[in-house]
Amino acid sequence: MGRWTQGDAEAAAAARDAKLAEAHERLATAVDAMASGDGFRRAIEFAARFRTRSFKNTLLIMLQHAEAYRAGRVPSAEPAFVAGYQQWQHLGRQVMKGQSGYVILAPVTAKFATENPASGPWRLLARGERPGPGEVVRERLKGTKPVYVWDVTQTEGDPIPQQPMPQLLRGEAPEGLWDGLAAQVVGEGYALLRAPTAGAVAGANGLTDYGAKTVIVRGDMDEAARVKTLAHELGHVRLHSPDAADARAHRGIVEVEAEAVALMIGAAHGLDTSEYSVPYVTSWASSVPDRTVFDVVTATAERARKTAAAILDTLNTRQVSNGEPPGMAAARDQRSARERETARPARRRGPSTRTMVVTR
Repeated sequence: MGRWTQGDAEAAAAARDAKLAEAHERLATAVDAMASGDGFRRAIEFAARFRTRSFKNTLLIMLQHAEAYRAGRVPSAEPAFVAGYQQWQHLGRQVMKGQSGYVILAPVTAKFATENPASGPWRLLARGERPGPGEVVRERLKGTKPVYVWDVTQTEGDPIPQQPMPQLLRGEAPEGLWDGLAAQVVGEGYALLRAPTAGAVAGANGLTDYGAKTVIVRGDMDEAARVKTLAHELGHVRLHSPDAADARAHRGIVEVEAEAVALMIGAAHGLDTSEYSVPYVTSWASSVPDRTVFDVVTATAERARKTAAAILDTLNTRQVSNGEPPGMAAARDQRSARERETARPARRRGPSTRTMVVTR
């Protein structure tokens, strides 16, 4: 095997940069496609089924799977579970020959050191470099790199257990969802009230009063509409109360974020999301000064995704899959346990034993 040369490193860096540029071009195309019709709503609904991944990565998966389906490389129009090459191998499955992976963006972190963490300056530590005396070290995002994932239909091997989808009648709310959302509203210090009609909430379906610390939901709607409204108001509480981090003042985006939170929570429970009222992207994303539509759309969707994912993780309800293959978490825990055991030094057998033996 030949030595790794400077030319090899430069070629690898050029290939990586080309893949990153291709990924960002795909993302720009996806955001442009949201400008008309219900593209944003459909993208949020898709993200609900892959909610452990960033919004940008769900867009990349959605686009590339659609391309693979049109090319006849995958049998289903929608992906089910996606994972990396070795992750599938840990689950007893192998990527089939000729199947191209979907490029997504993985974070690249680095360690920085400073003597003054309040004001810096921070300096980048080289690999293996130790901080100086009195320096504080923190890990920070340095950039992104392209990595690949494959849908389960691109693999073969051990069967993947299928999680049953929630089945709901029109107007019906998922069991336990109202109570779970209500508990989170109360846990934020808000009183939850029901209004008899829309007249009691200024013609709206719900209302959050940050000063009075109340959330009001109309009581004369069907169960699905009430739970959707409650999720919307909980989105406001989490994202837009005066003491919330990064609360926004732009009214259009505030409403889009809350509705996106509700949409993702509804989609994760199998609710019909076709009637969720997310306005066209061009009506709100282009009205923010000094920011591009792309930045506004992706940042708004990511804030909503993180908020909805945190709410969903706390709920004890039946939800659709989050896009991670069943058994992945258990396999990850087993690998971590093996790595810890491998790195653990052997127990000393007596006071004279000084050598620490590492089990390999």
